[in-house]
Amino acid sequence: MKEKDDSIMEYTQARYGRIFVIRLENGDVIHEEIEALAGRENIRRGMLFILGGAEKGSRIVSGPEDGDDIRQDMPVITQVFDAVHESAGVGTIFPDESGTPLLHLHMAFGRGDNAFIGCTRTGVITWRYMEAVLLEMTETSACRVPDPETGFYMLRPGSTG
Repeated sequence: MKEKDDSIMEYTQARYGRIFVIRLENGDVIHEEIEALAGRENIRRGMLFILGGAEKGSRIVSGPEDGDDIRQDMPVITQVFDAVHESAGVGTIFPDESGTPLLHLHMAFGRGDNAFIGCTRTGVITWRYMEAVLLEMTETSACRVPDPETGFYMLRPGSTG
């Protein structure tokens, strides 16, 4: 395990810009629709809150099988929904090195006594509809940059301005 050094965490300041109220329709894949909206509306950075139903066949990932394994090709735990689930989540949008807005969204899902949490990047499908609020962030240069060791797109807070 890596020891924490004495340096301060990275951070920057931002301001709220526009606020988008969104309704996703039956069959919409969350990350595809939100990233498409971000591109259309020139939303570079933002915070997303979302809730609604997730369709059978939706897929999430929840970490590597081995928490000590951080290779790019590490095996991950994938959950494929066998039924509709209620869901709620929170995420962020930041551009990658080419300027493309990328959504990083984690959601909690439940049905009866069964509940789980994961990242939606492998495809969560809207059941009937979902509601979302996207808060645009301005006056920051925060972005996602690829980490060569893990392949993750890591947040680099950048500077204000």
